[in-house]
Amino acid sequence: MDNKKEEINVDVIKEEDEDVVDEDATDDSKNQSKSDETDKEVEHLSKPPPVTFSVSIPSDNEGSGEQPAESTPMLGRESENGRLTYNLNDMEVVEVTEIELPLKPGQPSVLNSDLSLPPGTGSFGDSSVDTAEKKSGDGEPERATWGGQLEFLLTCVGYAVGLGNVWRFPFLCYKNGGGAFLIPYIIMLGVVGLPLFYMELSIGQFASLGPITIWKFNPLLKGVGYASVIVNWFIALYYNVIVAQCIFYFFASMTSELPWTRCDNEWNTPNCTFDNATRFAAAAKNLTVTATPSEEYYRRYVLEQSSTIEDFGLPTWKLTLCLLCAWVVVWLVLLKGIQSLGKVVYFTALFPYLMLTILLVRGVTLDGAIDGIIFYLKPNFEKLADPRVWSDAATQIFYSLSACTGGMIAMSSYNKFNNNCYRDSIIVACVNCATSIFAGFVIFSILGFIAHEKGVSVEEVATDGPGLAFEVYPEALAQMPVAPMWSVFFFLMMLTLGFGSEFSMVECLLSAFADEYPQWLTKTRVRSFLYRTIVMFACFLLGLPMVTNGGMWLLNLVDYSVSGFPLLFVGLLECIALNWIYHFERFAEDIEMMLGYKPGIYWRICWKFLTPFIIVLTILMNMVFYKEPDLDGVLYPTSAKVVSWLIAMFPMAVMVGWFLYEYCKNSGGYELMKLKMQPTQDWGPANTVDRERHQRYHGDFLPLLCMDPVLLGKLMGSNMSNISNISEGEMRNRLRGLTPAQSEAVLQIITSASNAGTPNLTPAASLLAIARSNGSFSQLHQRSSRRSHTVSECSEL
Repeated sequence: MDNKKEEINVDVIKEEDEDVVDEDATDDSKNQSKSDETDKEVEHLSKPPPVTFSVSIPSDNEGSGEQPAESTPMLGRESENGRLTYNLNDMEVVEVTEIELPLKPGQPSVLNSDLSLPPGTGSFGDSSVDTAEKKSGDGEPERATWGGQLEFLLTCVGYAVGLGNVWRFPFLCYKNGGGAFLIPYIIMLGVVGLPLFYMELSIGQFASLGPITIWKFNPLLKGVGYASVIVNWFIALYYNVIVAQCIFYFFASMTSELPWTRCDNEWNTPNCTFDNATRFAAAAKNLTVTATPSEEYYRRYVLEQSSTIEDFGLPTWKLTLCLLCAWVVVWLVLLKGIQSLGKVVYFTALFPYLMLTILLVRGVTLDGAIDGIIFYLKPNFEKLADPRVWSDAATQIFYSLSACTGGMIAMSSYNKFNNNCYRDSIIVACVNCATSIFAGFVIFSILGFIAHEKGVSVEEVATDGPGLAFEVYPEALAQMPVAPMWSVFFFLMMLTLGFGSEFSMVECLLSAFADEYPQWLTKTRVRSFLYRTIVMFACFLLGLPMVTNGGMWLLNLVDYSVSGFPLLFVGLLECIALNWIYHFERFAEDIEMMLGYKPGIYWRICWKFLTPFIIVLTILMNMVFYKEPDLDGVLYPTSAKVVSWLIAMFPMAVMVGWFLYEYCKNSGGYELMKLKMQPTQDWGPANTVDRERHQRYHGDFLPLLCMDPVLLGKLMGSNMSNISNISEGEMRNRLRGLTPAQSEAVLQIITSASNAGTPNLTPAASLLAIARSNGSFSQLHQRSSRRSHTVSECSEL
């Protein structure tokens, strides 16, 4: 910007007489008209007329004869039903002076851009901030939002509550001390799960960006965003294969007799038996009983599973069609993004609870159910001394809440800026964990019934993973009256649980890259349609190896690889990046912009110290107690273990690779590294009006801060028009009640103005400087680029 002095013409147009006031005049004419104008002002304030504001920028106003209206009253701000309305208010007029302030190089200025009030706020008398058109500062198209708050909550519940709540948590609970496991589980929820959940919801809602683009707040660590999306992508691939198996069982249950109730089918072996008497007789004769009918149906007919991963085989036609069906359903639901997803979640998030309740009522009426529930909840407090129990609790929290996979950032990015994400995080996290405990009652009531029928202990029939859903539970369903009906109910519940999570995972993947590369992927509706279609078809093809004869081996290996170290490292780096590099204080101010209050001391301790510390401990515990992958007790060969480590290291390699690329491409150096870890110029709220709620983000546009009579009154004090005569201590007293950033901003402006040799710096000029500086005050006096401003830009408004 050249050192050319220019002025802004602010025309105040009253609807009654439409007086147009000039901007430039001699000092003598100002002094002569001031008293008369003040008297007129008192008369106007007795019944304030409606006003509208139009702001124009002349191309060249040197020597203009326009004179500013110094007695134009300030605007007061009133709140009506949460909407901001601006009316005339009695406020002391500030003397108009001209000051010269340095600007941040490269920062957009009011003189080289079209200055206009935010859309929808052209007339302050009847407009609202909430009605502003939702467009970013670059003119990007309006971002979609949820149709209602309930849609977002249900989507988060559907995403967090998945198949793992049914088959993983109950098994971990009984294995790690029964009811005693709830102690480390709830503790880990409070110090790891909930803080991460709240943190991700907050940052996603604040910037309205996907899990990759959100890293504008720290571009050097953007690889963490890519890593979280990669983990999410791996999970989505194998998750839909499990959904495909649920689809197969759902349709297979629509028969008068369930196909896994007999041992005379073509897929059965001679060692198959269902009758307990036959099993006991075989055991007495030392015969080997290898499997029940439900086990052989799943392994030998549905999966056609090979005995080792090295015997991979070809895709089975049954599961291939079911997998195609699953991806078609996902494609149809997500074709229009969250607009269609938000309607489907009313079913996928709520229906599983109806089915769980029905199955629980049926389960507790069965013989032996109480034994299973006692086995599930009976505490063994000695287990709490085992560090692996605490490690399992922390890992399960990550798995259960779907934390650090980018999904919560993606879902919250479609929220309104002032949505109460703090309340939402607590609701979703508590509902998710309560669902896990509730599902345990459903599962173990059935396991108790099976143990009672077989005459064995509950421990001998308890298992986790797909074996519980597709072997143990179907065996129990087959022994119930009207077995096909209960089987349809159960697998319909599994389908809705699976799809509820799958929809959110795939939408996270799609929105992540759509936000990062919008000009290529979503610029037009046709491109958006093709982008979503091609991605889902590619995911279908990548899932085909998991429906081969060795597919279950691969699925189990991928699940084992991505659900451990990658998620923990992503969570650790998120905590460090947001609360140590970006700084907790700044993050807290961002949350205050949305919610009206900052996070308390509990969140400060968790985000900065406790949560990262526990994640590091969990990583160390997983290393110390590392267990090689296996399937049904059979260890994987060395080649498969290498593949497992490659899968686990791929997301982490992306983090390191991105960091090194960004660090080295400009010759590196510590100072460059610090610079690249600072937020980009366009970081902040996506909505222009939301950006202007904080001096750090509103750039060079006249902010709402200028129009705040409370703040202006604090600065002015009693008839004070020259702020430079106030001591620093007195100014601190006058600024009491403002945010630290606002107080520090004014003090820095005073210092900068003194160094620049500006004699009379008025309160309104200080406000204007805050608006101009974009929150960077520490080195204003060192900037070489300068231009002139008139205080009338702020005082007349």
